[in-house]
Amino acid sequence: MMDLCSVSAVKRLLSENSLSPRKSLGQNFLINARIPEMIAESSSEFARKSISNNVPIGVIEIGPGIGALTDELANYFDRVVSVEIDPGLSLLFKKTFAGYNNVELISADILKTDIPALVSDCFNDVVSEGGNVSVCANLPYYITTPVIMKLLESFGPTVKNPLSSVTVMIQSEVADRLCAQPGSSDYGSITASVRLRANVVKLFDVSPGSFYPPPKVNSTVIRIIPHGGIREVFPGAPDDNTECRKFFELTSKIIEASFSQRRKTLTNSLSGLFPKDKTASALVKIGKNPDVRGERLSTEDFCALTHMLLTEKE
Repeated sequence: MMDLCSVSAVKRLLSENSLSPRKSLGQNFLINARIPEMIAESSSEFARKSISNNVPIGVIEIGPGIGALTDELANYFDRVVSVEIDPGLSLLFKKTFAGYNNVELISADILKTDIPALVSDCFNDVVSEGGNVSVCANLPYYITTPVIMKLLESFGPTVKNPLSSVTVMIQSEVADRLCAQPGSSDYGSITASVRLRANVVKLFDVSPGSFYPPPKVNSTVIRIIPHGGIREVFPGAPDDNTECRKFFELTSKIIEASFSQRRKTLTNSLSGLFPKDKTASALVKIGKNPDVRGERLSTEDFCALTHMLLTEKE
């Protein structure tokens, strides 16, 4: 295997296959060998934490590109399934990894892929033997949020997401938003929405010089750890699964409405969903000022507010 993080090797591979980085697909290839190694090692170590060492672990890689991360994942995981949207890179990938018995390529758009079916079809034996499945990716910046939400939304709010973790490299600005605390300028709808479904932690930053071609922004690797369902976030969520899903959907609507106009108070932001006096009363009952704005509430607070709005008498 050639050095897939060598700039000269990357350029040669692209040239020999009549390819070039496609800006429209956000293609920036890793040329700092330490980065894919750190991602693969960290992700596999986390996957092993909750299982015994003699069971297999699998990983879904999104957008393998030249294959620098794939090569490292193959060293740490028993099965690697890479999903690539670019037909040209898919052909190159198949040639590069033809000799690997634990690497499989699926030529598809991850945003149009049935994630539960992917896990079931490609990792059934891994899961049946007590192993787990992770996700790793150097995500194109323009699809970061849609991909993360798809991975988290694909399994529903009442069941445990079978993905052990999602370790992705994203734009640092987006990482700051996902990891922001209530009350900060970075805290917003996406922060609270993701935390309904998962915890997020920063792992390390990556400079533009680690890519070819170098992006115009800094990058950060984060780990997203899915919850075991909404009841893990808010134990007061309904026991009945149908009612629990309704509770989750309403909480999501309340979060979205709360940040639609950040300068508005919650009583005004939610006026399209509930009477102002009812929202104000519910806020007081969960220990919040009736004039509070959405950016001050944590995900748990939003769940508590939903619960109070649903149970409070008119």
